[in-house]
Amino acid sequence: MKFTKLRIAGFKTFVDPVEVAIEPGLTGIVGPNGCGKSNLVEALRWVMGETAYKAMRASAMEDVIFSGSGRRPPRNSAEVGVVLDNGDHRAPTLFNDADTLEVSRRIERSAGSAYRVNGRDVRARDVQILFADASTGARSPAMVRQGQIGELIAAKPVARRAIIEEAAGISGLHARRREAEIRLKAAETNLARLEDVIGEIAVQLESLTRQARQAARYRALSAEIRASEGLLLVIERRQAAEAVASAESALTAARNGVADVAAVQAHAAREQALASAAMPGLRDAEVAASAGLQRLKLDAESAEADARRARTRIVELDRRLAQIEADRAREQRQAEEAAEEVERLTFALEDMVAEEAERDDSSAEGQAALEEAEALLADAESDLSGLTSGAAEAAARRAAAGRSLADAEARASRLAREKATAAADLARFEAESDSAEVLEEARIRVEEAIFEQETAEERALEGEQAAEAAGEAESAARSQRDETDRQAARLETEVRTLISVLGSGPDRRFPPVLDALRVTPGFEAALAAALGDDLGLPTDPAAPAFWSTNPAATPDPGLPEGADSLDRYVIAPPELARRLAQVGVVSPVQVERMRPRLKAGQRLVSREGQLWRWDGVTVSPGAARGASERLAQRNRLTELSAAAESARAEAETAGIAFRSAESAARSAASAVRLAREAARACQTRLVRAREALAQA
Repeated sequence: MKFTKLRIAGFKTFVDPVEVAIEPGLTGIVGPNGCGKSNLVEALRWVMGETAYKAMRASAMEDVIFSGSGRRPPRNSAEVGVVLDNGDHRAPTLFNDADTLEVSRRIERSAGSAYRVNGRDVRARDVQILFADASTGARSPAMVRQGQIGELIAAKPVARRAIIEEAAGISGLHARRREAEIRLKAAETNLARLEDVIGEIAVQLESLTRQARQAARYRALSAEIRASEGLLLVIERRQAAEAVASAESALTAARNGVADVAAVQAHAAREQALASAAMPGLRDAEVAASAGLQRLKLDAESAEADARRARTRIVELDRRLAQIEADRAREQRQAEEAAEEVERLTFALEDMVAEEAERDDSSAEGQAALEEAEALLADAESDLSGLTSGAAEAAARRAAAGRSLADAEARASRLAREKATAAADLARFEAESDSAEVLEEARIRVEEAIFEQETAEERALEGEQAAEAAGEAESAARSQRDETDRQAARLETEVRTLISVLGSGPDRRFPPVLDALRVTPGFEAALAAALGDDLGLPTDPAAPAFWSTNPAATPDPGLPEGADSLDRYVIAPPELARRLAQVGVVSPVQVERMRPRLKAGQRLVSREGQLWRWDGVTVSPGAARGASERLAQRNRLTELSAAAESARAEAETAGIAFRSAESAARSAASAVRLAREAARACQTRLVRAREALAQA
């Protein structure tokens, strides 16, 4: 058996319809724990006919229906379908006429499950046998679940036998064998019951034999009684004839009453059908209103969340604006202080250079003094004996010169260190001047990111306004479509009701000629008065009574002058041509003048339904109300059929407009989503630019 597709809608976590293609080779589903991988396997087992809710990890079978979440309402139904390739036509005979089999199972709350194969309702047993013939099924070892390998290794011989039978392809035969055994047990039970029934019939046969003998005696007595009753009936016949005459007059009155009641019943049936047709529209309106209320609640929550985010964003922007102003003031102060420090260090450097020059002069003087002291020391040593005081003075001067030399060397070392420090400070300030350029560049990037973010927000706002307008247009188109659908459904229901009422009759094998007539509106009562009960006769010669063509040997006499022939207002079969031509339509004020001039077979009628016949018979209005009501209903049916076609065309046009508005609303929603994503990307770039600014 080859699986090609798996369709899931409303099953467990799959609230939206999902279609999984199973291509040739190995098809895998990869995801973290809890993402719904096991639900796919359970969906396959469920559509194959699994009946145990514990195998679905549920407390009841209805728990497989999506039970709702924080943002999605619960579903009332769940459906899983699997498409099978039957190219080799190895399926059971019941389904073997198609190259592709689509097996689906649908469950509704409080309604149970229903199985379909290629759109045809089937039993759960048929589905289970279909998969059993292919050596698979809901509980087949071919459906490997977690921990099942260990179970198969530790399985008992009976369980292993089931695995071997399935691998051998005979599990379907076992399923059929169990079903055949159940039927055989039922047949045995019926046979046992049949024996009991035969015994009861034998007892009844004896009783019927006794009753037959009693019936023979009864017939003999009945013959004598009938002879006596015959004499009595002859006497009563005359009395019955008199009663028949009175009953015929009562029958005529009852027929008129029945026609009135039939018209009232037809009107009531039409009203009831109209009311029934209006009920689905009202229910749809209630459902639409509930959905709209839910949508408005979600929109309100979303708008409130957007407002909270906007307020938080405004506070954050104000805080960052103040921080930027403070940073700008601080950087300005630091720049001024750095300029003053550079100027001070420049002056200090100049002083240090001057001091270094003075130090060089002092060192030269010290060296000259040292040489002079050494010369004096030599003179003093040569003249030591005589110039002791001069030697002592020279020694003192030498010690002073040494101290001066040490002081000069220490000062030179200190000035050298200060010079190095000044050079390092100068290099640092020069580096800080490069950082200022980096800082300025970072500020420019922040401003550009702010501009991009504001532009993206404006585009997102414009997209939301466009999406809102598209949603309003969609709602208006939906309302228009629903209204036109309800109008078309109401008219179509009334048309079906009239067709049902006009199509009812005691014997539809011979349709009455009334069904073939088309009368000008307003002349229904005149036609009903002119033809009366003859409107109920058919034109079929096989009927007991019927209309037929009877050509006139001589031309029929004309109507009195001033009377319009009824055939001008009626489209009828040719069998009624002569009858209609001899009926004149007049007003009641013309009757007294025209009635004496009527020829044999002619009659006058008014539009209100009055009848004046040539032989003196006069019929008041309303005597043939049932026929006139039927003719009016037939005219009404013609008008309603045209109106229903027009309403259906308008409904289709409104449906096209709704689908266009729905597509525009989806496009606008997609544009809003893209604009929001662009705004978030701009926000990310802005955050990164601010981080770079802070680092600079």
